[in-house]
Amino acid sequence: MHPSVISPIVISFCLLANCLTTLCIGAELPNILILYADDMGYGDLGIQNPQSKIPTPNLDRLARDGMRFSDAHSSSGVCTPSRFALLSGQYHWRKFHGIVNAWGGSVFDAEQLTLPELLKSKGYATACIGKWHLGWDWDAIRKPNAEQITVNGTQQWPAAAFDWQLPIPDGPLAHGFDYYFGDDVPNFPPYAWIENDRIVAPPSIPYVPNPMPSEGSPEGRPGPMVADWQQDQVMPTLTRKAVDWIAGRQGKPEPFFLYFPWTSPHAPIVPTKEFQGTTPAGGFGDYMHQSDWTAGEVLKALDQYGFRENTLVIFSADNGPERYAYDRVRNFQHRSTGELRGLKRDIWEGGHRVPFVVRWPGHTPAGTISSELLSQIDVMATIAAIVGADLPSGQAIDSHNQLKLISGQGASARTNLVHNTKADHYAIRSGSWLLIDAPSGDVSQVPDWYSQEMGYDQEPKQEGVLINLSEDLSQRHNLFEKHPDRVMGMRELLARIRSMGEVR
Repeated sequence: MHPSVISPIVISFCLLANCLTTLCIGAELPNILILYADDMGYGDLGIQNPQSKIPTPNLDRLARDGMRFSDAHSSSGVCTPSRFALLSGQYHWRKFHGIVNAWGGSVFDAEQLTLPELLKSKGYATACIGKWHLGWDWDAIRKPNAEQITVNGTQQWPAAAFDWQLPIPDGPLAHGFDYYFGDDVPNFPPYAWIENDRIVAPPSIPYVPNPMPSEGSPEGRPGPMVADWQQDQVMPTLTRKAVDWIAGRQGKPEPFFLYFPWTSPHAPIVPTKEFQGTTPAGGFGDYMHQSDWTAGEVLKALDQYGFRENTLVIFSADNGPERYAYDRVRNFQHRSTGELRGLKRDIWEGGHRVPFVVRWPGHTPAGTISSELLSQIDVMATIAAIVGADLPSGQAIDSHNQLKLISGQGASARTNLVHNTKADHYAIRSGSWLLIDAPSGDVSQVPDWYSQEMGYDQEPKQEGVLINLSEDLSQRHNLFEKHPDRVMGMRELLARIRSMGEVR
C-alpha cells in the first residue's frame, strides 16, 4: 500500500489510542464529583447484595447508569489512611498507619501534591464538604498556658482553651480546596461547624450525645461542643450545603471538583426521624437508607442545574463496616459485607473491598460490571490523564492510570495491590491470589458465636494465609502450605513494592 494511504490510517489509530490514555485536546474538561461513604460495607450497596435488607435505590440507579466495580479497594481498613491515599495517589503505609485522633495535625506535608491541587492547576474550582479527618494545626489556636480539665474522669480540652476567632491552619484550604464546610469528624471534638478555616459558632459546653444512637455506641470523644449541637442534623446539613454549592456553579466558566466525604453511616448511627423504621435492618439500615437519599439529592442537583452530561461521578467508601455488623447478621439477617470475610480494620476482603461506581456519560459504558482489580489510589493518575495534567516525579507514586478501564476499552492497569491497616500486618494481591503475611487477617475482634457459626474456630493455624479469590471469595480455604513457591514469590513482590514506588 502506498505511504500516502497508510499515513492517515496510522495517524487516526494513534490519535484514538492517545484519547484512551488522556482526554483528547480541545475536549471540555469534565466536572468531577466524588461521593465517599464512611464505614459502608460491600454488601450495603443493594445492587450487589441480593440478600440485602437495605434499600439503596439512588446508588443502585447510579450503578446502572455507569460502571460498577466488584473488585475495588480502599488503601486501608480505617478512615484517615484511605482518605490520604485517595487524595494523594500514594499508599498510606509509606508514611503512617493509624487515624488522626482528636486535635491531631495534618497528615499532608507541604510538598505533597493532592488531587485538588492538581485540579486547581488545570483551572478547577475545588470544594470539600463533609468529613475531613486528615488533620489541622489546632495548636495554632490553643491559648498559651491552656490546661486540660477532668470531666467524668476523662482529661479533655475545655472550650476556653481555644481562641475560636482565629483561623485554623493546615486544613483543607492549605491542601488545594477553595472551600470547605463540615464538622471535621462526626464523633470528635470540636462538635461545631467549620467553614473554610474558621469555626462558625464557638463551642461552649462539654460533649454529650445528642441524640443517643439508634444502634451501637455514641463513640463520641470528649471535648467542647456547640450548645445546641444535634448529631442527627449533621448529614442533612452537609447534604444541603453540597446541593447549594452545586447550584452556585451555574454560569461559572471553570469546571468544578466537589469532594463530598459523608459522615454516614459511621457511628454515631443517628438517622433522622423521617428515616427511622424505614428498613428491616435496624438503625444502621435506616441510616444507610438516609445516606442513599443524600446521594439522590446531590445527583438530582447535577441534573437540575445542567451538569449531568459533563460530570464524572465516583462513588466509593473508605473501608468496611464497623463491628456492629456482626450483630446485624444475627438480629436482622443483613450482611453488610455480603459474602466477604472481615470488617473494618481487617485485612480480610471485608475490611477494604468496597463499593465503587463510576458514571461518566459518553465515556463510561452504562450498565456494565467490571471484575478487574481497582484501587482508590488509582483515582489520582486516572483523573490526571482525563484532564491532561502531568504528575511530577515523586508524586502519586502508587497510582495507576485506569482511563482505559473506566472507558470500557481495556483491562486494569494494576496487577497487584497491597492491603494494610496496622504496622507489620500486610497482605499482597497478585492476580487472583492473595497472601496475608500473618497467621490471620483479623484485626477487629470476631465474636465467638460468629466464629463458631462460620467455622472459623476450626481453622488450623498456619504461618500465613494464601487464598485463590477466584475460587474462594469468602476466604475459607487456606492454601498457604500447599503452594510454598507462590508464597515465596508473593513475599518477594511485597518486599519490592514496600521498598520502592510502583512503576506507572
